[in-house]
Amino acid sequence: MKTQLVIFGITGDLAGRKLLPALDSIIKTGNYDDLSIIGVSRREVSVNDIVGEYPTLTPRTDLFTMNLADAGDYTKLKAFLEAQETDQTLFYLSVPPGAAADIVDFLGEAGLNSARYKVLFEKPFGYDLASAEEFIARTGRYFAEDQIYRIDHYMAKEIAAEVLRVRRDAENHHHTWGNNSIKRVSVVATEKIGIEGRAEFYQQTGALRDFVQGHLMQLLSLVLIDKPGTRSLPEERLAALELIQPADPRKAIRAQYEGYSNEVGQPNTTVETFVGLELESRDPSWQGVTLQLVTGKSLSEKRSYIEIEYLDGMKDVFEEGKIVLENGRTLDAYERLLLAAIASEKDIFTTSSEVLRSWQIVAPVQKAWSMDDSIDLYRPGSRITLKNSIEIDA
Repeated sequence: MKTQLVIFGITGDLAGRKLLPALDSIIKTGNYDDLSIIGVSRREVSVNDIVGEYPTLTPRTDLFTMNLADAGDYTKLKAFLEAQETDQTLFYLSVPPGAAADIVDFLGEAGLNSARYKVLFEKPFGYDLASAEEFIARTGRYFAEDQIYRIDHYMAKEIAAEVLRVRRDAENHHHTWGNNSIKRVSVVATEKIGIEGRAEFYQQTGALRDFVQGHLMQLLSLVLIDKPGTRSLPEERLAALELIQPADPRKAIRAQYEGYSNEVGQPNTTVETFVGLELESRDPSWQGVTLQLVTGKSLSEKRSYIEIEYLDGMKDVFEEGKIVLENGRTLDAYERLLLAAIASEKDIFTTSSEVLRSWQIVAPVQKAWSMDDSIDLYRPGSRITLKNSIEIDA
């Protein structure tokens, strides 16, 4: 199938660090000679400036310069795209959420929303439940749900694939999964680095919005899915999310590493760089099991993992970077995402219903924290301990 991949934000950080290396790997397989790349940029740049590091991409890459706020330029883009023979066009919006919604409006108004077009969004999908509802409604004006691919790249990581493999092969696992054998489930993503110059972004976002509502909640839903394989994977994840109780603010930890306020130039900031949530499920199979979501910056180690503690004391740990597939190669998450979108496979993409349910779960904590000016501090390099409760050696 001839495919055009149109990347808005081709000159940006995400494209340079993730998308172009992934595309280079995809092309090198020799299976996607019918894939072409169109980079959209506000300023004049050369193909060599953008993809010169990847010679495999040079002959299949074109650039289109346009004003993203000019409706007339979208009409010109349509003519440019339709002049090339193709079966489908994917718009990858590697831009901030506000800009993404505007671009979708312009695409729709220009008629770039027929069945041959798909649109891929990066998170965040809103900043709370209300803004998520607004964003979803707005993007749904011109594109149907089956044309929209919401990216949570943690769903494309090997940690997610391995958990799903175990869930779907439950009869051959050493323990059944549920409250008859599991004591605790902890989903953890920690980093040694701080915000690394991303002060404006982090002040607007914080750890709860940046990691917990999306990445960690999605991974937890994979653990909790019931009877894997009976429905589509997004439907299974949503069913699991709908049974998670809204978070209790009394079981939530909000903390900030010492020195963060100086980095952002806000001495009284209460933006969290560490979050620990303890959740509960109403699912009869999971009632009583401690569910923990933990993320933080400037901690003792960089790790992303899911830890399952069984009632008999045994543990399973699914850790990113330590899972090797049968062919010996660990696939990059963005390779998986791009290949799935090209093939119209939506299992690893997040549905609008999942997004909204995740925001509903964290909403009580967001509300409580918005009315609380206090925040705990911890030393950079602190360690976390996961037992029946979450502890940080502040």
